[in-house]
Amino acid sequence: MCLTVPMRVRSVEGLAARCEAKGTERTVSLMLMQHESVQPGDMLVVHLGHALHKIAPEEALAIWALYDEMLAAADGADAGDAADRSEA
Repeated sequence: MCLTVPMRVRSVEGLAARCEAKGTERTVSLMLMQHESVQPGDMLVVHLGHALHKIAPEEALAIWALYDEMLAAADGADAGDAADRSEA
């Protein structure tokens, strides 16, 4: 499954932006957003290294909260699977 990732723009150079999310930085293509002005501090939705559109910071926080819940649930399921295997 592929997910989009909300990322904060750190710097912009031409059609590339240096973006950060949860301590990880990536260079992101702005080719699909040529019609929009992108500035440091903007929040972008990124998929496979390409910025798709801007979002509000509050929306980015809500998305990350949901992703954190999904990861926590997956970690819990993995721990349960390991416990089931050790009991067998």
